[in-house]
Amino acid sequence: AGLLRDTNSIVVALLGALLTGLAMGLFNGALITKGRLPDFIVTLATMAIARGLTLQYTQGHPIVVTNKAFKFFGGGFIGPVPVPIIIMAAIYVIFHVLLRQTKFGRYTYAVGGNSDASRLSGINVNYIKLMVYVLSGFLTAVTAVILTARLGSAEPTAGVGLELDAIAAVILGGTSLAGGQGGVVGTLIGALILGVMDNTLNLLNVSPFWQEVAKGSIILAAVLADNKLNALQLFGAKKKEVESA
Repeated sequence: AGLLRDTNSIVVALLGALLTGLAMGLFNGALITKGRLPDFIVTLATMAIARGLTLQYTQGHPIVVTNKAFKFFGGGFIGPVPVPIIIMAAIYVIFHVLLRQTKFGRYTYAVGGNSDASRLSGINVNYIKLMVYVLSGFLTAVTAVILTARLGSAEPTAGVGLELDAIAAVILGGTSLAGGQGGVVGTLIGALILGVMDNTLNLLNVSPFWQEVAKGSIILAAVLADNKLNALQLFGAKKKEVESA
């Protein structure tokens, strides 16, 4: 938004946003793979750093976007379909194919399931992790572009709290916290469930404070269910080993 305000160039603004996302993803990935730091702590710390830099850059004030062509990414239509829906659908298709039909996707599942076994199998674990964080940063930048275009301004606190929605959607979609299991189709379903839940609670005039309680409860329930499922799968695998022996 700052580049768009200063240059009035959509190309410069988009490149600036996407490169910033890529850089943050690369920074996270490098700290985790090269620095051997816990991923949760690294991403939590860099989130705080990024928010602080954003507030410093904007001085806590929103940057208004007046460029109508840029707003098309958030509020435009191609035929009867909103542009954000088209972008979302394209990203889901691309990453579904990437995860299910490519070597990189298979390696990603393998590293998520057991990084030590993957390393012993000849997979460059650090490279896979680094690329996953780079892609995550890139997609975050795409999301930021759509949100900024949709709001018509860059709010320095617009993303606060969205990490909870992202975690909830992924877990509800069947992605295991233990790694190695999940997919973008399930995540899409999880996001739709959350969206329907939010709309329903709003229509019922439920307090936004209780809505946060509901989201947190859903995450806890999904994690408990995931742990139970993993335990049952482990029990079943051990039972088969005993029977075969």
